[in-house]
Amino acid sequence: MKKILVLVLALAMVIGTISGCSKKQEENTTETTTAAAESTAASETTASTEKIKIGIVQHVDHPSLNQIRETIISELDAAGMSDKIEIVFENANGDASLLPSIMQSLVSDGVDMIVPIATPTAQAAAAATTAIPIVFSAVSNPVEAGLVTAFDAVDSNITGVSNSIAIEDIFALAAELSPEAKTFGFVYNSSEINSVTGINRAKAYCDANGIAYKEATITGTADIQQAASSLVNEVDAFFTPNDNMVASAMPVYLQVATDNNLPIYVGADSMVNDGGLATVGIDYTVLGKQTADMVIRIVNGEQISDNPVEVINQYAKMININTANTLGITIPEEMKDDFVIIGE
Repeated sequence: MKKILVLVLALAMVIGTISGCSKKQEENTTETTTAAAESTAASETTASTEKIKIGIVQHVDHPSLNQIRETIISELDAAGMSDKIEIVFENANGDASLLPSIMQSLVSDGVDMIVPIATPTAQAAAAATTAIPIVFSAVSNPVEAGLVTAFDAVDSNITGVSNSIAIEDIFALAAELSPEAKTFGFVYNSSEINSVTGINRAKAYCDANGIAYKEATITGTADIQQAASSLVNEVDAFFTPNDNMVASAMPVYLQVATDNNLPIYVGADSMVNDGGLATVGIDYTVLGKQTADMVIRIVNGEQISDNPVEVINQYAKMININTANTLGITIPEEMKDDFVIIGE
């Protein structure tokens, strides 16, 4: 009987041990599974909250280009993108030699999109990457700049919005406000493709319409006073397209023109704000909004190939009344209804 009792107790102890081990193994398995699930959930949360990084780059600080950048950012925010994207802003501050290193830094940092503003910036972006989507803004002639092969053919990682100016409309406006102007002085930066393109179109228009012209080119803002002064005795009015370098030194240009009672017709609204007489030109707020719309579409899943290059869809029609009064130019009343009149 004792032997039976001993066997029963021994068997109970073995069963208890096996049960305890099984329970412990089950607890360990549960803990491992829970930890794995928590890790997976954390990874999924991190992935879902990781923002799309967009690099916006300017080659110089200027009101026109700043307006594009500010409008792009505000439009992205208004579209509810602030929780989805992160903006990284870089500015070469007028030193184009810095653009390649800025672009390489953005590529190394793993940005998901680059938004270069103006032609030299877009060219630097294109040279830096063939993989990261590039959406440019304010490139007058992206074909001539070597960014795309055609406006309607997107065959690489680049698209954007062109700010090609309304040359014909500007000269038609000049003919109405300054009918005595028979010879125009072209002042521009010969290193800016956007400016050279505008000037070439202006020359073609003048040649076709019997209008004479003289030109003076610059390579830096320090050249503007001398360039404009060299033409004052040979021209009746000035014309400058959307030239970033000239635009950044408009006060100097304006002083030369005003001292000689010569109007300046320009290619951008900001240049009228800075004293140019008039334009049918680029509205940089419109340009910024149009660029932001394209960025939003691509961030939301559309392909670059589905978004061919666009041209700005609305021009600014603007006259500076203070400049007109200084030059003794009377603005027709009917024109005031069709133009934005500033300086009143």
